[in-house]
Amino acid sequence: MPGRLTDRRALLERVVRELAAHERPSASAGERRAAEWLAAELERAGARDAHVETERAHGGYWWPLGLLNAGALAVAAAGRRALGAAWGGFAAAAVYDDVGGGRLWFRRRLLASRSTHNVVAEMGDARAERTVVFIAHHDAAHSGLVFHPALPRLAMERAPRLHAKSNQSFPVLFGVFLGPLLVCLWGLTGLRVLRAVGAFFAAGAAAAMADIGARPAVPGANDNLSAVAVLVALARELSERPPDAARVILLSTGSEESFMEGMQGFMARNAPALTTATTEFVCLECVGSPHLCVVEGEGMLRMRLYPEGARAALAAAGERAGVPLGRGLRTVAATDALVALRAGYRTCLLGGVDDTKFPANYHWPTDVPDNLTWESIDRAVDVCEAFVRGS
Repeated sequence: MPGRLTDRRALLERVVRELAAHERPSASAGERRAAEWLAAELERAGARDAHVETERAHGGYWWPLGLLNAGALAVAAAGRRALGAAWGGFAAAAVYDDVGGGRLWFRRRLLASRSTHNVVAEMGDARAERTVVFIAHHDAAHSGLVFHPALPRLAMERAPRLHAKSNQSFPVLFGVFLGPLLVCLWGLTGLRVLRAVGAFFAAGAAAAMADIGARPAVPGANDNLSAVAVLVALARELSERPPDAARVILLSTGSEESFMEGMQGFMARNAPALTTATTEFVCLECVGSPHLCVVEGEGMLRMRLYPEGARAALAAAGERAGVPLGRGLRTVAATDALVALRAGYRTCLLGGVDDTKFPANYHWPTDVPDNLTWESIDRAVDVCEAFVRGS
């Protein structure tokens, strides 16, 4: 057993370090190279039919959100109420759709797109009634001042009692939505305070998006190569000991960091063959953080809880694997799980956080392999295997 654990750790480190060495922003050549390498690696680990699926994506969220807020700021500055009502309402609706795992209609109709690359492979019994889809993503996020790690730590240190009771972090994306919304309400009511506050939020959001867009992608070791490594290690475990009566799909998406565009493409292509009654989705996020947990729900503007049965099944898998999983936390980010959840599938999320109740080194240049908690990644493999094998 010690030798086997050493082999697995070596595999996990090799996958993360190899991919972290390449810049992989969403819908980029680096993302494509990562997808091709990963597909080959999954085949070497024993997966069958490992391949890359190419979809269309815009590849960023800063342009859509930044343009919508810049427009709201411009019409507020112009002082034209009718235009404020019209553009503010349009922009608020577009922001809500964009950040909530919706149809992404604004970016798809009005902004340029390019190719993004998903990796799909299979394990287990192809004819089994039960299908389990494990999701990771291999693209990497851009950094930005809003992701500075001092912010959640400052909140924890300055308000320890509130931090101890909290089950989610502050919903930063509300600021991106409020600007257009308040400008719309100013246009409808004429209240000057709404115009001023709306312009303030719109200006701040536009500046924050410009800052994010101007920065390079981070290495993304925790978010989310830690989960990608879990897929490869899980493939090896399941190839050596195939599961009974379960078909397993290993999915690593591109363009997750541009609001789940790769996952949207996967669902459009593959959902017709995945019935909601027999298919389960398990999303893996930032599992290189010190503390693994069953995330209860997610949403940037609207919180959506995962089905209680799916959360309970994931917690039970942790118990069978001897891995204690924290409970009670929600995330105000958005993950690929949101797309499956909105489509009506039984969905759960295995995530990782540090003492701030936030993923370690989230969207920051310090998200490098040397800062990972490798024991957590190893435990995540055990939890996923226990989830497949059931009781």
